[in-house]
Amino acid sequence: MMKGKKKIVIIAVVLIVIAIIVVANLKKDSRKKVPVEVGEVKRGRIVQKVNASGYLVPVTEVKISANVSAKIMKITVEEGDTVKKGQLLVELDSAQYKAAYERALSSLESSKANRKKVISDLNRVKTLYEKKLASKAELEAAIAQAELAESNVVQAEAMVKQAYDDLSKTRIVSPIDGIVTDVRKEVGEIALGSVFQADVIMVVADLSKMKAKVEVDETDVVNIVEGDTATIEIDAIPDKIFKGKVIEIAHSANIRNLGTQEQVTDFDVEIMLTDSDPRLRPGMSLTADIVTDVSDSALIVPIQCVTARTSPDLQKANKNQPQEIVFVVKYPRELPDTSKYKSYGVPVALARPVKIGLSSDTHFEIVEGLKEGELVVTGSYKAISKELEDGSPVKIVNKPEKEAGK
Repeated sequence: MMKGKKKIVIIAVVLIVIAIIVVANLKKDSRKKVPVEVGEVKRGRIVQKVNASGYLVPVTEVKISANVSAKIMKITVEEGDTVKKGQLLVELDSAQYKAAYERALSSLESSKANRKKVISDLNRVKTLYEKKLASKAELEAAIAQAELAESNVVQAEAMVKQAYDDLSKTRIVSPIDGIVTDVRKEVGEIALGSVFQADVIMVVADLSKMKAKVEVDETDVVNIVEGDTATIEIDAIPDKIFKGKVIEIAHSANIRNLGTQEQVTDFDVEIMLTDSDPRLRPGMSLTADIVTDVSDSALIVPIQCVTARTSPDLQKANKNQPQEIVFVVKYPRELPDTSKYKSYGVPVALARPVKIGLSSDTHFEIVEGLKEGELVVTGSYKAISKELEDGSPVKIVNKPEKEAGK
């Protein structure tokens, strides 16, 4: 009788244990597993770049204008013509300047003749003064006349020089070897000679040396220094990638929509092209990738791994600020016995705060928060950005592949 009761108790205990196990397994299965893709944290090369758009400009470009005002009588070149240094480009009406030069020459001859006469008179007065036949006052007057005559000659020579200079400026020549890229005036128009505001007749540029002028956002320009290398893609020449080097960074900003929510602050950056191509033309639109930093052995993860979360569960001084995190996948065997997630019996995604270093188009450098070889969630975007929470059970839908970051 006692043996029968004991047997019943044992059976009951076994049934209870089985029920507990079944219930536990049912609870495990009832937890929603988020499907994810994973990858290993690797070391690799990362190149940080700043992307900017702009246009081509010649390194040497000269705006041709007149230094004297006159009617344009002749233009010897057309847009697109190749010119040599010293080649005649424009002839202005020289009639008034020829007349002024001739008047200046005549005035000089008159001044020289007067000087000759005055010097002769001075010598005569000196002789008379030595013989005490002329007074000291007469001698001093003769000396003064001679000095005045000499001054008049010097002034006349200066006028001749100025008149000749003005006359020579009616023939405008090219100051450089290059190509005429723009002709802005026609024969018969007046060329206004001004020192303060140039009245441009044409533009000559040396197209053998070109540079890219790009606008860089204020948040990116601080990472650029002179000497940084760059690759340049020109819209009109898609079959070639050009190389260049940063030669100048503007100190003043280009500000658009000042004082509005749409305010944009950019800085001009100039990149010297180290490649030449006869197809290059000023004004061609382009995009440039400026290399600002490189690490050959960085701890890297795909860029989509990193998300920003605001959560009281994440340790950060300011709980209200979004924090950059990566979801690290841990199997039950990797979790400590004290972990509340160990009992899940499936892989879980743990939110790990990270500190980002360099960034490329495809990868982030992780300088704090991850270790090489750890498994991290790489997709999907929906899972990383919305579905996953700290400790979410996951279902791995891919086989982790070894990745090399660029």
